[in-house]
Order: sequence, then C-alpha cells, then structure tokens
Amino acid sequence: MQVHRALLLAFFALVFTSTVAALDRPDVTFKIFQFPADKIPRIDGNADDWAMVPEDYVIGMDQFVDDTGKHPKPDPKNLDVRIRVGWVKGLNRLYFLYEAYDDYWDFARPDLHNDTFEIVVDGDASGGPLIDKGHREFWTPEQVGTVAAMPDDRISVDEAHWAIHGVHAQNYHIFTPAEGKDWCMAWTSATWIKELPWANAACAYNFKPGESGKLVLEFWITPFDYAGPEGPQRAVESVLHENKILGLSFAVIDYDDVGKRGTNGFWNLSRHHTMYGNASELCAFKLMPIEPQFRKPIEAQWTWQVVDMDRRLVAFKDLSVGKITSWKWDFGDGETSTEQNPIHQYKQPGNLVVVLEIEGPDGKSRRSKVWDVQLK
Repeated sequence: MQVHRALLLAFFALVFTSTVAALDRPDVTFKIFQFPADKIPRIDGNADDWAMVPEDYVIGMDQFVDDTGKHPKPDPKNLDVRIRVGWVKGLNRLYFLYEAYDDYWDFARPDLHNDTFEIVVDGDASGGPLIDKGHREFWTPEQVGTVAAMPDDRISVDEAHWAIHGVHAQNYHIFTPAEGKDWCMAWTSATWIKELPWANAACAYNFKPGESGKLVLEFWITPFDYAGPEGPQRAVESVLHENKILGLSFAVIDYDDVGKRGTNGFWNLSRHHTMYGNASELCAFKLMPIEPQFRKPIEAQWTWQVVDMDRRLVAFKDLSVGKITSWKWDFGDGETSTEQNPIHQYKQPGNLVVVLEIEGPDGKSRRSKVWDVQLK
C-alpha cells in the first residue's frame, strides 16, 4: 500500500508540473503590498496597521461577480467588502485584511452554514485540481481517453483524497464571524495548516446573528507547494520573493436567513465558480517591491555562499538597494574587492568579519557581518 501511495503521489506531481494552465483574468494582475519589516501588522482585529496600504491595493466589490445570478451588480446596502493582501520579505506568509458590511450576518449554526470568506492560494501557480471531488472533472480534452485521465479501478476514492486533496494548493473556508467554532475550515487533507505556527486570525464585530453591521477580520496564512495529511514534517513552504506571481482568489458566500436553503449570493473574484477546486482558475497576484516612501534611499545588504569548502572559495552577492555607483568589499583577511559580486578564496581558516561599503548619489551605506562567514 505504501508503494502504491508513493506512485500515486508521484503521478499527481507529474501531472501538476507538466500540465499547468493559464490563470483566470489574464488582463488583470492584482497587487500584494510589501510591509516594511518594522511595520508588520498585528493580528488583533484592528485595521490601523493597514492604513499605510495605498488605495490601489484595495480589492472591492466592483471586482466580484455573483455567479448565482441573483445580483447583476453589487449593492453596498446589502453587502460591501474591501480586501487588502500583504507580505513581508523574508517571511513565507500572506497577510489579509477583510472588512465587510452585511445587512444580515448569518452565523448562528455550528455547521458549514455561515457567512464565509473563502480563499484559495496556489503559492507556485502550478495550477490543477486541488480537491478530491474535482480530480476527475478537470482533465483537459487532450487527457481524456489517455492513461493519465483516470479513473483507475485500482485507485480508491480514499487514496485519491489523500493524494490530491489540498496538497499543492490550499483552500481556507473562513467563517465570518466564527462564533463557537474554529476560525476556518481548512478544506484539505492537511487540516493542520489553519493552526499556529502556520496561520493566525483575529476578528472584531459587535452584532448578533441576524443583525447588520461591520466586521473586521485580520489573518495570515502560510502557502505551501506541498502540504500533506501526514503533517508538517514533509511540507514544503512556498518561498515568497519580490515580483513573484501567485495563484490566488476569493469568494464571499452570503447567507441571509438561517431557515432558507441556498445563499443570497456567491461573489467570486475569479470568473469561474469552480475555482475553489481548480487552481488553474485562480487569479494572478504579484508580490510587490516595497513602496518608495518606505524605502531607504541607499542601504547596503549582502549574502554569501561557500562554493568549495576544501578550497575555502566563497561567493558574495550584493543585495543592496538604491542607486549605487561603487562597491568596496573587505573580506576580513586583508584582501578587498571593488566588484559588485566577487568570488574570494581564503588562504586560512577562521571566523571572518566581512564588510561591504557602497556609495551613490544619495549617500553611503555600510553592512558588516560579524562571524557569519566561518571557514574550516
């Protein structure tokens, strides 16, 4: 059985990496705001930390479509939503601020019937089905009738569930508000992704079920390239970096009467209702560089990597920001360089103090790393 499972996982990995489909809404790339490292938002249900985010990062109801057909256009008297997404360089987290007014908040029941903000994220934009109920529905016409198309009588529905359900993209069914229940249902076989240290959430509201009012929800999640049911020990976080494109989309599910069947609206950022189970139908979101008003005019920064420990050969990479006209490296052994990205061979072992000094029209900056470079 273990060999069978391993082969199945390898099969899905091959399909996902070789049949990537284009993301939805190719004419739109939404932006993810980069928070400065000293201004990371607190998860406390207070939106003040997000005041620095420019208005052009806000995603409002004008971007959503009610694919139930009940509402040809948004009515702010019925439902009004504003969403902002952020990230911090060096952290593989996506931060969200969800602000919503609803004329009827429906959250009295302990089950799935609850006003909901649903998000789906595909950190490496690999596309493909992500929930078990869709894995046989989303094959392309070219795959139908081939060995790759499935179903295969040798593979049970349960095996398909554990092999595919949320392992390469994640679906968070967030209850707004979550009263007497977890903050969300992680619609995946890896339900641990909704817990600390992989996620955190806080909500602020002052209404009761059936009343109108405004809700503020703050949360962050960790996107994964792989998150399996066995737990985080084999999980692979999506590495976030500037200008990276993610697959991401939202849905707002609006219930208006606990006694009625169905919803009063299923508002979707993607133009495909089925985006909740197919990551190829998500929208493109870009991790933006830090805005100019939060950026230092010039700042030295660098990293290093041992190329060959036996020869004590080290490559240095400049990561400085600003307009730079000159670089000066002090390698800590009496040798220097004016290259931007030098490679240096040390003659002796030791713990080094390496310094980079840069200069440009906006001034000078220095970055020293004390004993980071250690050679035997």
